[in-house]
Amino acid sequence: MTIAILDPFSGIAGDMTLGALIDCGLDPEWLHALPERLGLRGVGVRIQDVVRGQLACKKVDFDIPHQPHGRHLNEIRAIVARSEAPPTVRARADAAFVAIATVEGAMHGVRPESVHLHEVGAVDAILDVIGSIWGFALLDVDTVYCGPIALGDGTVEAAHGTLPVPAPATLKLLEGHAVRPGPAGSGELVTPTGAALVRVLSVGPPGGYVPRRSGLGAGTKDFPGRANALRLILAEPTLAGTAGATGDDPATHERITVLAADIDDMQPEYLAAAAETLRGAGALDVVLFASTMKKGRPGTRIDVLVRPADADRLELLLLESTTTIGVRRQHLSRRVLPRQHRTVRVLGHRIGVKVATLPNGETRSKPEFDDVVRVAEATGRPAGDIFALTVEAARANRFVPEGGQLDADDAGHDHTPGHADGHSHGHA
Repeated sequence: MTIAILDPFSGIAGDMTLGALIDCGLDPEWLHALPERLGLRGVGVRIQDVVRGQLACKKVDFDIPHQPHGRHLNEIRAIVARSEAPPTVRARADAAFVAIATVEGAMHGVRPESVHLHEVGAVDAILDVIGSIWGFALLDVDTVYCGPIALGDGTVEAAHGTLPVPAPATLKLLEGHAVRPGPAGSGELVTPTGAALVRVLSVGPPGGYVPRRSGLGAGTKDFPGRANALRLILAEPTLAGTAGATGDDPATHERITVLAADIDDMQPEYLAAAAETLRGAGALDVVLFASTMKKGRPGTRIDVLVRPADADRLELLLLESTTTIGVRRQHLSRRVLPRQHRTVRVLGHRIGVKVATLPNGETRSKPEFDDVVRVAEATGRPAGDIFALTVEAARANRFVPEGGQLDADDAGHDHTPGHADGHSHGHA
């Protein structure tokens, strides 16, 4: 199991995270190809070796043609949704932008959909968020931890004027995480993009671990005598060193919060829509149960599983998107199987697969439903056939690297029994 530890001793930003990922082994060619894969054409990628405070770091910059200054949330979510990223990457990237829009909206008294994201809606920020989250997945990182975050000091000029450091929305995104002010004279060290990455990726501070590799991503500022960089550590967890207060091993257990409410005055369609809204805003899961309420009225209990750092934000969303007048909150620990997100080729198309490792060491694979449906529609084959072919490929360990090219004999041929001509019904 691979874990990652963010060490933001000089803050965190999206470009710093990408640089640290490159320094830890993320393929630079994959990053060069990322803008085109997201439909952001004409964007150049520069990866440089630089020095910050006598430490060698990787610096990532994007050369961007003229673009709109910022975007609304729905525009950004559409870019994420149509990307080639695995479903889990898309979900976390979507949650990051929803979180930013939610706190910005709360600051200005408007709904998240109405917020115009200025700096965060720019192309470089979109690439930073999606690229960083996808990069962790490509390095097979199962869990991300984050140490104390240096915030900087002073003020920063933003679209809404002069703001204290950290900016109000940035500080809101960091609720639940350990932070510290300074160093003196450094200005802004944590960007909203960096704070959003911490929010959707990190499960809390690290415990004991065995380091395997480390890297440094450079910030834009270059302070004399001090390294302005983000350190990233790839490691394996240690049982004794990472056990939490409950005695659970965080390699298999994690802390969660459950938000619950009972509702008897909403139409089922609108309750289902509220559940989808919560999932899209970063809930780990949303479950609806039939219940019997006062005077025998039929009702529905909604349970929302969330990360503790997201509890306040999603509790507010639950109150806003349903008719409930009260939400219960419970803190629990759940055991989770180690899992990886891999990719196989089926009929020339990529399909994401979630691979879980059982306690006895065996693995269990589950194809991503959205990918199965997409390939079924592209090839004209039943979804059940695509599901079976995907499971067969996973059992045979026919996994492919992200961003790799299709083999000639896989790019449009059907190797399944019963198709003597060898052709599939569609091509990649």
